[in-house]
Amino acid sequence: MSEIALEVKNLNAYFNDFRAVKDINLTYYKNSVNAIIGPSGCGKSTYIRCLNRIHEEVEGASVSGEVILGGKNIYADNADPVEIRRHIGMVFQKPNPFPSMSIYDNVTIGPKLWGEKNKSKLDEIAESCLKKAALWDEVKDKLHQDGTSLSGGQQQRLCIARTLAINPPIILMDEPTSALDPIATVKIEDLMNEIKKEYTVIVVTHNMQQARRIADYTSFFVLGDLIEHGLTSDIFTNPKEKKTEDYISGNFG
Repeated sequence: MSEIALEVKNLNAYFNDFRAVKDINLTYYKNSVNAIIGPSGCGKSTYIRCLNRIHEEVEGASVSGEVILGGKNIYADNADPVEIRRHIGMVFQKPNPFPSMSIYDNVTIGPKLWGEKNKSKLDEIAESCLKKAALWDEVKDKLHQDGTSLSGGQQQRLCIARTLAINPPIILMDEPTSALDPIATVKIEDLMNEIKKEYTVIVVTHNMQQARRIADYTSFFVLGDLIEHGLTSDIFTNPKEKKTEDYISGNFG
C-alpha cells in the first residue's frame, strides 16, 4: 500500500451560511496525481483552497473538519497557515509571476523569505527548479529579465518552478492549463507526470480528457458533494455511480 500524503476528514467549507463543500473524506497517496472533476460551480476550487488554508482568507469564509498532513491537523488551533503553505504549495489558474521581478528572483523568493542567503545555493535552487519545470533551456540566458516578459505557458511553468523552490511535498493546482494553448497545456501535463516522482499533485481540471491522461486517481464533485472517488481508469471506464456515468458520457445537467 502506498504511503499517505494527505488525509481529508469531514471537511466542510462555508461562505457565511452557504455550505459550498460538504463532508468530504478523501485520502491522497504520495507520488500520485489526483484530479478533481465536476461541473462549473460544484465546489472544486473552494475545496482545493481549503487544503492549504487559502479559503479562509475570503471574507465570510470558514471551514470545519480536518486536513491531516504528517500526522497533524492543519486546522488545529496552534497550526500556522504560513508554515502550512510551505508544505502545501499552490499553482493558480492564471499564471501570476511577481511583477517587476526577474525570472531568477521569482523562483528564489520563497527560499529567501525562509532565510536562505547563500548565493550559490540560491543559484542551485533556481537552476534545479527551472529544470524540473522544463523551463531552464528556454530561460537560462535571460534569468534577469522580468518574469512577466515570458509567454503564458512559460509564465505558468515559472509559477510551478517558484512553488517547487520551497520543496513542498504536496502541490495543489487549480485549473493550471485553462488559460493556455494546447502546446503549453501538453508541457504542463508532462510536467505533472514528471514531478509526481517527488511530490503529490492535486489538480482541479474542467477538462475530462486531461484528467484521464494525467491522473492516477479522480474525484467527481457535484454541488459540493463528493459523488465518487477512485482509480482514474475505473472512474472513466466503470463508474459506480449513475451521476458519474452521466457526467462522463455527456448526459449530465
